[in-house]
Amino acid sequence: MTDTVSAASLLTRSASGEDEAFTELYDLVSPRVYGICLRVLRDRAQAEEVAQEVLVEIWRTASRYDDRLGSATSWIATIAHRRAVDRVRASQADRDRERRAAAEPPESLMDPVGDAAAQRIEHRQVRRCLKALTDLQHRAVTLAYYGGYTYRQVAALLDTAVPTVKTRIRDGLGKLRDCLEASR
Repeated sequence: MTDTVSAASLLTRSASGEDEAFTELYDLVSPRVYGICLRVLRDRAQAEEVAQEVLVEIWRTASRYDDRLGSATSWIATIAHRRAVDRVRASQADRDRERRAAAEPPESLMDPVGDAAAQRIEHRQVRRCLKALTDLQHRAVTLAYYGGYTYRQVAALLDTAVPTVKTRIRDGLGKLRDCLEASR
């Protein structure tokens, strides 16, 4: 892609439907397109595939090239780089999707009725354990975790000092943990 005038004229002629012009353009730019793809993808087979996609795209969209916006070689290199980066992102997304799918239990192992029953049992255990807390611990934990209030807001609602609320919540959560572990 060293002869930009030649690449630009070949691209313009290709846009007007001259097949021979595209053949020459292909011969001129394909090594560079492949090189860009290989540098980004680091896999020869994928680089060849993406380079072919790029060259087909150049053939189909040659009429979109505007020499006022840059050289033909820059336009072609940009297309090649973008396509290669898109392939890297797609490959990464595939790997991430496969990793998530492997981490999730298969649908056949999921039991919505059993899960709902287990959740109801757990809720009952939490309610039973909450009753074992002191009144201030119970109200502080309930306001903070079920009401979504901050320590300051809980302290104001209970007319208690913030450090006292923090201590009651910490102690209450400790008792809840112990109670829930004992019931398993």
